[in-house]
Amino acid sequence: MIATATGQHTVPIGDAVIATRDTCLGYEICEELWNPRSTHIDMSLSGVEIIVNSSGSYMQLRKAYITTDLIRNASFKAGGMYLFSNLRGCDGQRVYFNGCSAIALNGQIVARGKQFALDDVEVTTATVDLEDIRSYRLAMRSRCTVAASTPTYPRVDVDFELSHPGDLNMVPNGPLEWIYHSAEEEIALGPACWLWDYLRRSGQGGFFLPLSGGVDSSSTAIIVHSMCRQVVKSVLLGDVQVLHDIRKILADPDFTPDNPAALCNRLLVTCYMGSENSSKETRQRATTLSNQIGSYHLEINIDGAVSALLAIFNTVTGMRPLFKANGGCPRQNLALQNIQARTRMVLSYLFAQLMLWVRNRPGGLLVLGSANVDEALRGYMTKYDCSSADINPIGGISKTDLKRFLLYAKEK
Repeated sequence: MIATATGQHTVPIGDAVIATRDTCLGYEICEELWNPRSTHIDMSLSGVEIIVNSSGSYMQLRKAYITTDLIRNASFKAGGMYLFSNLRGCDGQRVYFNGCSAIALNGQIVARGKQFALDDVEVTTATVDLEDIRSYRLAMRSRCTVAASTPTYPRVDVDFELSHPGDLNMVPNGPLEWIYHSAEEEIALGPACWLWDYLRRSGQGGFFLPLSGGVDSSSTAIIVHSMCRQVVKSVLLGDVQVLHDIRKILADPDFTPDNPAALCNRLLVTCYMGSENSSKETRQRATTLSNQIGSYHLEINIDGAVSALLAIFNTVTGMRPLFKANGGCPRQNLALQNIQARTRMVLSYLFAQLMLWVRNRPGGLLVLGSANVDEALRGYMTKYDCSSADINPIGGISKTDLKRFLLYAKEK
């Protein structure tokens, strides 16, 4: 059937390149760009002028510098044009792919895509003079010497031209300067875009966040607010898909977001879960932050729930644990701290399941965790406390970076 449709009776298998009437194209796949023996070098020496890379490179703080340098170097050593196309979004996964798609020519970036955005599709184009590639290569004596002894790639000839006679009047793209985001901007934008993709695929109606007033939970709250800013920005720019998604999430077909704080009020429920050991300062910080970002804020006291659990323990054992400050041993002290933390987790899921019912909306909320990467690496956390959640936007970010992020958010 295939032979009848295509007229082919044999098919080449293995690495090959495509030769058109005016140029030659090769390809790499994702990791090959990072590989110490990248195939683009041998392809360039074999006469390939355009190399394409379809990549799935996920986000890490400060990784854009590395990616950009690799794209530049791929076309610098042996000359040529390198097209790097990377995924952008989370696709419902626990990692975020952060774009940075780019086109490089002879070691210079001539076109690039956005690193962070809510657009489902983005097309990056550039006009390039193929003669620039050939003259660049001919000027490199060492490259010509090495190319003469390099094994060639099998070529699949295609009776087709990428260029057109009318292209002679087109002006090629010149080099551009890649403006990098700071680490603080990456924290504000990357996790925010990831939260948006995760939320719209989850079928839930927003987020629930235990807001303690500390660095970690405050950072998570601000990231959600940053997400709301990105959504409003996209809607104002005319992104119909984002508008459709937010109306679906809120179950409101007539809603059009125009203010990040107002949108945050509908998407984010924050809750300060205080106890007799909580301070007025943390309570005030949580309240102040919720007012600034516009979240739907609650304040509850968990002492009653903790006392009920301790009463069960006392009924069974006849003993009552004490905090170290009240004469208890370290074991009692730790148990009392942990029961408070775990009570907050149970209450978080209760409120997450029912708060939209209280607000006359269908569905439930995703519970957000606030455990940074330092705590995860050192194991410095309570099992099944507020760090146990549906998703954790700061799970790959250090405490030091989060502190800098809060200072950045304060100024912005």
